[in-house]
Amino acid sequence: MLESIYIGMSGLTAYAKGLQTISNNVANLNTAGFKTSTPGFADLYYGQQFARGEPGAMNTMQFGSGVEYGYSSLNFAQGDLRVSNGQLDLAIQGKGFLTLLDGDTARYARTGQFAVGNDGFIEDKATGLKLAALSASGSLGPISLAGKQISPPQATTVIRFSDNLSTGSTSFSIPDVDVFDANGGKHTLTIAFAPDSSIVPGRWQVTVSDENNIPVQQGTLQFNGGIPEPGRDRIDFTLTSADAPPLTVTLDFSTGVTGFSAGSFSSLRVSDKDGYGTGTLSSMNVDVDGRLVLQYSNGQTDELGTIALASFANPQQLVQQGNGLFDASHASPPQCRTSNGAGVGQLLAGATEASNVDLSTEFGQLILIQRGFQASSQVISTANEMIMQLFQMRGQG
Repeated sequence: MLESIYIGMSGLTAYAKGLQTISNNVANLNTAGFKTSTPGFADLYYGQQFARGEPGAMNTMQFGSGVEYGYSSLNFAQGDLRVSNGQLDLAIQGKGFLTLLDGDTARYARTGQFAVGNDGFIEDKATGLKLAALSASGSLGPISLAGKQISPPQATTVIRFSDNLSTGSTSFSIPDVDVFDANGGKHTLTIAFAPDSSIVPGRWQVTVSDENNIPVQQGTLQFNGGIPEPGRDRIDFTLTSADAPPLTVTLDFSTGVTGFSAGSFSSLRVSDKDGYGTGTLSSMNVDVDGRLVLQYSNGQTDELGTIALASFANPQQLVQQGNGLFDASHASPPQCRTSNGAGVGQLLAGATEASNVDLSTEFGQLILIQRGFQASSQVISTANEMIMQLFQMRGQG
């Protein structure tokens, strides 16, 4: 009967640990990226006896020794995805994990809210661990904004035009044409067109003027049959300033420009031009392929890297470490891929993954744990009463 007390005590111990697991699940109902654990119990058989059975045979009788809390298995079911306002809030639709670097040690997470740290690296707000990118060679490294806060300027070299310059126009101009010098300085020009067909039919005088309406350069544009004449469909001009080297720009009318009669209305416009000024970083976004795209105030973009996603052959080998992190020291090496790669799912920006705690399931488990604990305590009480009964019988004898 003492064995029965010990068996009952094993039940109390095991169910108390099971209650701890359930309690932890419920407590993390609102923890982003949390994965629940399912308590597991194992029966104990420490002894056996042999008894005679049929002639020449022995029967084995095993006596159970109780129960132990054997393990808890992680439930990696997808949590709800919740839209957030953070440009660098990341979640995964699928089975992959974000890779976070603590020096040379990798940790893994299902979701995270990231920001640019004081050292310029993209890091998790909660832990300070650095978000990892996957290089073309397959190696992992932290993502740094070093040298990426500014987009350097590029000088304008060409301005392209399209649409119609009507032969019926007596004059026409395109104002507010911005060009940039090598230092990023902006210069606003006006390009004026005046017909000069008295000498050669289809000829136009083109005048480029600066911000102060001072002519910078003049040239001629020649049409033949309503189409710019090859060799006379481009005009070069040079703009000088005290703050930058001379800027030479080509006015290109060779493609998409016509010179047909449309009354006094001309639709000629600037269709394209290169060059831009200095830009400052205005925003960061993650595209559907997991590429971190930088956007600058000058309209330019740059790619900072492709965020790495990891997959594991057996995620049950991962160990929870708090703050939504998992340690993979005892797991098989992960496969690192990019968003939408095999086995990792899709990376989503501007979203977080909620806990996958299901309260109805947890409360059901809680009732079973409670009943198991009550039953084990009843076993101890019953065994104790039987022992007391023996003591009483001995006293009466």
